[in-house]
This record gives sequence, structure tokens and C-alpha cells, in this order.
Amino acid sequence: MSDEEREEKELDLSSAEVVTKYKTAAEIVNKALKLVISECKPKAKIVDLCEKGDSYIREQTGNVYKNVKRKIERGVAFPTCLSVNNLVCHFSPLASDEAVLEEGDILKIDMACHIDGFIAAVAHTHVLQEGPVSGRAADVIAAANTAAEVALRLVRPGKKNKDVTDAIQKVAAAYDCKIVEGVSTHPMKQFVMNGNKVVLSLSNPDTRVDEAEFEENQVYAIDIVTSTGDGKPKLFDEKQTTIYKRAVDKSYHLKMKASRFIFSEISQKFPIMPFFARALEEKRARLGLVECVNHELLQPYPVLHEKPGDYVAHIKFTVLLMPNGSDRVTSHTLQELQPTKTIDDPDIKAWLALGTKTKKKGGGKKKKGKKGDKVDESAEAEPMDSTNGATSQD
Repeated sequence: MSDEEREEKELDLSSAEVVTKYKTAAEIVNKALKLVISECKPKAKIVDLCEKGDSYIREQTGNVYKNVKRKIERGVAFPTCLSVNNLVCHFSPLASDEAVLEEGDILKIDMACHIDGFIAAVAHTHVLQEGPVSGRAADVIAAANTAAEVALRLVRPGKKNKDVTDAIQKVAAAYDCKIVEGVSTHPMKQFVMNGNKVVLSLSNPDTRVDEAEFEENQVYAIDIVTSTGDGKPKLFDEKQTTIYKRAVDKSYHLKMKASRFIFSEISQKFPIMPFFARALEEKRARLGLVECVNHELLQPYPVLHEKPGDYVAHIKFTVLLMPNGSDRVTSHTLQELQPTKTIDDPDIKAWLALGTKTKKKGGGKKKKGKKGDKVDESAEAEPMDSTNGATSQD
């Protein structure tokens, strides 16, 4: 086997080294999420919490793969975002922003980490209160979590993306919630967060994707956002946008000196992964980013809003489609939920009863897992219609 062939083979989950890199990134991002949640208190500044998450990821990834022959890129794969209440996603404010958390806020925390371009992404919803979450807030979180649990069981070799889309919508409707438009589950590859074989969370005539079948050794970020509103979020203020990604296939000769300076800095520091404007000099960045975005050199990640008073929940986790079944490597335990709705639909109950591991034929001793590997002891989930809390793992 040539070096080139060997390198190609090493890029998917058939390589133990690649699996280790995914799991290392997952362990770091899970701990970063836990840290941010622990710091979420009334009057805490949102910008400080976002920076805490990113700083932790940078620090921890800097401590691994230090003594290797080939330099390995590692760090933040998507900046920490903390979107409150009716904000749907991508809120990661500038250092000058004074926004703080308040008691009762519904927080969506979204982040990702990578080791050598192998990305572990996670998003979690947390209500800033003591005790169980009830009412419509519990409904919207239960809808997102149950839909994600169903998706986990249907994103498996042999199944098709349309099967998952239909199931997700059915779950949301059972909780009298809507799936938020524009959010999709994507496969991930080295340095690629949004690959082909898209799984739409919501099917509509305006958005069509090719039918695709899931395959062994793929990695997916299962990504579900639910709302008690109409699920059609709007962009209210472009100035809230602070996260961008370089569009590597675009080119343009920038006219403004500030734009050229900023784009040069971005190209050096963030050639592939999304980044936040906080990482750039703020005053100059504001001037330069506008021209870069206008000429499509940068892809913005806008802050989207549902209507005031709407509840929004976000659940995302990374799944490795291994030969022995689906291995969810990122997640965090939800608070105790007391939804107003119960799941009676036989289809949803049947989906949730599916295992996530492939049963081996014949007996024999169980292989001992490698140190640090997480074992999914429970392959079944219950619909969240009681006070049993979440099915997500720590």
C-alpha cells in the first residue's frame, strides 16, 4: 500500500487512530460544556461564558498530541455560543457587549472541538432555575431531546435520510412544537463540519436534498432545534453576527485597507474553521468584515430570532457509525423535565425502543474496551413524558 493510499484509509473510522482523535475531541468538548453550564448564573455576562468555553478547549487541546512528528492542528472547531430564550443560535457577543443571564432564562449552549480536523460538536439546552422544568419550556426541550434520540436510532447503515426527517417532524408535533427551519444533520469528515448526505430536520418544497443512505464508518452531528413558535426564525440585526467562516472557493481584490488587513489575519489564523470576531481587533474588524461578507469571502453565521415569548430548545450530539453500532460521543444530562404532553404514538415508541448497538451473532466473551472508551450500557430510551429526566449520557 502506497503512502497516499494509507493516508486516505486513515481518514475514516476504520482507523483506530481517527476514532481516538474523535473521542479525545469529544471528551474535551463535553468537559467544556459542563464547565460553561456550571458557570451559568443570574447576572453572569454571556461574553465571559463564551470565552470560558473557548479558552478551556484551547487549553486542553494544547495539552494533547504535543510530541508527534507531524504538526497536528487542534482547537476550537466552532466558537462557543450562548443563545438565550427566543434567540435560536449563533449568539457569541463581542467583548464590549454587556448582556447578562437572568433567572428563568432558557439557554442554548453550542460548541465544537477538533483534533487534527476530526470534529466533536455538541449543543445543550439548560433552564436557569432550581428544580424540575415544567410547562411549555419542558415540552420544547423534551421535543428536541426525544427527536434527537429517535434520530440516533435511525441514523444507521441501511437507513435513508428521508426516514429520519419524517420521524423528527412526527416527534415535534407530538409535543405540539415545531422543528425550526434551516437546521440540518450533516456528516462530518476531517476539517469538514457540514458534508454531503444532509438530513433535513424539516422537509418543505423550497428545500430539497438528494436521497442518501447512511454507511458504516461515517460520523454525523445530529442537530435538532425545536420551538413553541412557528419555527421560522428571522434575522433582526446584522450587527449581532460575530461568527464567520472563510469561503475558500471565493476570491476578490478588496478595496479597503482595513478589509485587506483583516482578511489576511483571518487567512493566517482561521483558514478553515469558523471563528468569532472577538479574536480580531474589534474596531478594525467591524470595518473590514463588512466588505469581506459583501463580496462573499466570508460566510456569516447570523443570530436568528423566533418571536419574543417563544421557547426554543437545541440538542446536538456527535455520533460515530461504528461496525458494532452507533456510538454517541458528545452529550450532557438534561435537567428533570415535566412536560405537559405524553407520547402515545406507537411509531415513536417503536423508534425509541430500537437499540443503538449491533447484536453480534453467537456467544463468546465480551471484548474488553480500551482504556478511556465509553461503553453505552443502555441501548434503549424512553419518551420524555414523565419525571425521569433525560436519556442523554454524561
